[in-house]
Amino acid sequence: MIVITAPTGNIGSRLLPLLLESAHGEALRVVVRDPARLPAPVRERVEVVLGSHGDPEVVDRAFEGADAVFWLVPPDSSRPPEEGYRGFTRPAAEALGAHRVGHVVGVSALGRGTALADRAGLVTASLAMDDLIAGTGVAYRALASGSFFENLLDEAGSIREHGVFTDVVDAGRKAPFVAAADIAAVAAGLLLERSWTGVGSVPVLGPRDLSPDDVARIIGEQLGRPVRYERQPLDALYTTLVGYGLDEAFVQGVVDMKRAKDEGLDAGVVRSPGHPCPTTFEQWCAQTLKAAVLS
Repeated sequence: MIVITAPTGNIGSRLLPLLLESAHGEALRVVVRDPARLPAPVRERVEVVLGSHGDPEVVDRAFEGADAVFWLVPPDSSRPPEEGYRGFTRPAAEALGAHRVGHVVGVSALGRGTALADRAGLVTASLAMDDLIAGTGVAYRALASGSFFENLLDEAGSIREHGVFTDVVDAGRKAPFVAAADIAAVAAGLLLERSWTGVGSVPVLGPRDLSPDDVARIIGEQLGRPVRYERQPLDALYTTLVGYGLDEAFVQGVVDMKRAKDEGLDAGVVRSPGHPCPTTFEQWCAQTLKAAVLS
């Protein structure tokens, strides 16, 4: 039995079909608030546990009889990062131990072992979540991913209307950049082949590092028109996000994460041939971003 949390999100929605195709009879169980968001063919082939995977009663039901769990904490902009990651995960950690779950694959972040890891906001909270899960005694693999290609979908309107996308990092700062589909593929491989033991991180980095200037050039090539990157000051980002009504501690966590990334938090990780991420940014732009911009 494999349990999948957040099955309708960027990664979970891509992971489920891979598991359904390759699980060879192994039962699949999903934890979801709204089953209607699952495609009908998927609902017919999985067991559904209704509710939030931050709820003690829900994870207790979901983890009963489970051999492996895919764990993803959805960002919660209504509370501080420590509560949003470690606090959300604490009931699951107790249920993992109570039900003697053997293996967990979790979505985490790059930066462990670096000088920046303890002042990186949301990343720091995510790494603390990893430690909580690892402390239960399960075999655990944290998928330490670069920034998602899919984050750029939030910029589709600005690219369409103004030919501009924004962030806060230096225009020349190269960093790992990866498609959610590739993260899902790595997760599927680990969940299905569970001979691994102990605790570790698996870097999930995409084919190559890209800077914002690289991203602007590639998007422009795919769209056939100029696109430029505009760097936003960190204090402006803070003011904008607080203005949306987000929790101030959460916003500070975002700002601290962005600052750490601009200082090289994601740099220096070696790509592993054992966990390839084949989707190039050019391919993703052609298949996904272009349609969003032109819609």
